[in-house]
Amino acid sequence: MQNAGLAALGLNWRYLAFEVEPADLRAALEGAKAMGFVGLNLTVPHKLAALEMMDVLDESARAWGAVNTVRLEGREAQGAWRPLGECGERPREVRAQGFNTDAEAMARAVREDLGLALAGASILLLGAGGAGRTAALKLASEKAAELFLVNRTRGKAEAVAGEIQERYPEVKVGIGYPPGPVDLVLNATSLGMQAGEPSPLDEQQFSLGRAAAVYDLVYRPAETELLRSARAAGCRAANGLGMLLYQGVKALELWTGREAPVAVMRQALERNVSGG
Repeated sequence: MQNAGLAALGLNWRYLAFEVEPADLRAALEGAKAMGFVGLNLTVPHKLAALEMMDVLDESARAWGAVNTVRLEGREAQGAWRPLGECGERPREVRAQGFNTDAEAMARAVREDLGLALAGASILLLGAGGAGRTAALKLASEKAAELFLVNRTRGKAEAVAGEIQERYPEVKVGIGYPPGPVDLVLNATSLGMQAGEPSPLDEQQFSLGRAAAVYDLVYRPAETELLRSARAAGCRAANGLGMLLYQGVKALELWTGREAPVAVMRQALERNVSGG
C-alpha cells in the first residue's frame, strides 16, 4: 500500500518492515534518526511505549494515548522544524514527533463501510486493551450515546469506562453486554486473526440479531467467525481493511506533505490482502 502510494507520487522512497523487540524500541528510533528515515509506523506492542520516547507529541497522540505514526523532523537554520522529507541538506538536529492516525481512520471506515453515523449511536465494544481503549475514547468523542464495554479482564474495561466518564461525561458507559439492541458491535480484540479461533462475542449473552451492524478491526482473514455470524444474522458487516487504509493514507500525507493517492493505495492493499 505505502510503496504503491510512494510510486504514484514519484518519490524515490521505500517503505520497509523491521521486527523490533520492545527492549530495543528506543535504540531503533534513535537509529532511524541517525539514518535519515523520514518516518515510521509502529504496531503492537510499541504504540503505548513510544509515547514516552517521542521528542514531541501531536494532539492526536495525546488525545488517544498511543503513537502509531512517527514523523522525523529537522531544525532549519532559522530555528523552525520541518519534516525531513522536505529538508534539503541533512539538518544537524533531528526530532521525532508522534501521531495517532488509527482513531480517525477507524471512525471514517465505520462511517463509510457501514453507512453508520456514530453520533447518538449505541455501541457494544469488544476489547479494552490498547486498540479497544483508543476506539472507546474516539467513539465517545464522536458523541456516541451509549457504550457497552466487554473485556476478558473486567478491571481494564472499568478503567476505560472511568476515563470516558471523566473526559466525556455526557456519554453513558456500561460494563458487560447490553440488555437491548445496539447500532454497532465493534471488535477491538485480536480474536479471529488465527484460523479456527472463535468469535470474541458470547452469543449466549448477546445475539447478533440485536445488532444493526458489525465492524471487526481484524482484516486478515477477510472474513472472521464474527463477520460470518454477523452476515448470517442479517447485519451490515465490514472488516478492518478500511481502517488500515485510512491510517496509512494519513501517515503518508504526514511524511510527504502531499495528498495521498487513495485509490492506488486501496487497490494495492486489497490485492495484497486477498492474495494473502
